[in-house]
Amino acid sequence: MTGSTIPATMREYRFPKFTGFGDLTLQDASVPTPGANEVLVKIHAASLNFRDLAVAKGRYALGLKSDLVPLSDMAGEVISVGVDVHKFAPGVRVTANFFPDHVFGETSKAKRDKALGGSVDGVLREYAVFAEHSLVEIPEHLSYEEAATLPCAAVTAYSALLGPVPIKGGDTVLVLGTGGVSIFALQIAVASGATVIATSSSDEKLQIAKKLGAKHLINYNTTPEWDEEVLNITKGEGVDHVIEIGGAGTMLRSVNAARYAGWIHDIGLVAPVEPGTNPSALPLAVLRKSVCLRGISVGSRTQFEALNRLISASGLRPVVDRVFAFEDARAAYEYLDSQKHVGKVVIKVSKNNGSRL
Repeated sequence: MTGSTIPATMREYRFPKFTGFGDLTLQDASVPTPGANEVLVKIHAASLNFRDLAVAKGRYALGLKSDLVPLSDMAGEVISVGVDVHKFAPGVRVTANFFPDHVFGETSKAKRDKALGGSVDGVLREYAVFAEHSLVEIPEHLSYEEAATLPCAAVTAYSALLGPVPIKGGDTVLVLGTGGVSIFALQIAVASGATVIATSSSDEKLQIAKKLGAKHLINYNTTPEWDEEVLNITKGEGVDHVIEIGGAGTMLRSVNAARYAGWIHDIGLVAPVEPGTNPSALPLAVLRKSVCLRGISVGSRTQFEALNRLISASGLRPVVDRVFAFEDARAAYEYLDSQKHVGKVVIKVSKNNGSRL
């Protein structure tokens, strides 16, 4: 089944090598034809994650396909479908799950071995074919640019906060920084009735977090012992959930900031290790407080669908910091790398996509 006229060729970006953003190469390619259980999507917008910086620099630990089309996150329009596709029809607005084969349940090595923009070609292109089981519909009130921010950061935040022990009204959530996952976690926590404590190195960024609903703000440059401030705010109890994006550089403080038997959701490793840190201190701290330290690997398609129901019910809108033209993709990478952003950095792939931004 086919919708609008399909061109024979398209533009796409690839990394013929991985030594930096300068390797990003724009080229022409044939528009793919969907198989029996596949869907051809015209990509209108794509977004960047911290992971994409590591990919560009050849530092991504989970393996990279050679001559890779980068990026995992997109939003687009169904153009044609295979003969055995029944869930989607031309004209439906969709996005794809980060791990295409993680449909439901727990993750596994087989599911993780296939990741868009890493071990398989990604979405920084004008058209792409996806398996029907990997796609979800976009919430009606979101633009393509907004919806393109969801697959990695938003699903990760949802998986963290509404996983084995879901947050509830009255819980306290600590979010570190104001990047994509942290901002989504802030918004999801507020929508769920939780109290949010946000940290950042910038007072300006903290004011944005405040407008999004963060009740307590901590500048970790002026308050380097931010974990002690979290304990002060919570009257010594600590928080129920920590969105931990720093890794070894912040983990000890996150454990200290958590309540006994609280949850620390380990998502990133962007913070440098503090000088003099004792490697044995972390397992002892985890043991002492009986915290639940959980590694987050994005999430399943069914979690994505649940996230979208929450987004639709709450009217949540992703925070899009800047939108770059398709031709300016390298500049988008450079801007993300500068860490000047709050929320998400987006690339507008199609020039005529009915944007609502």
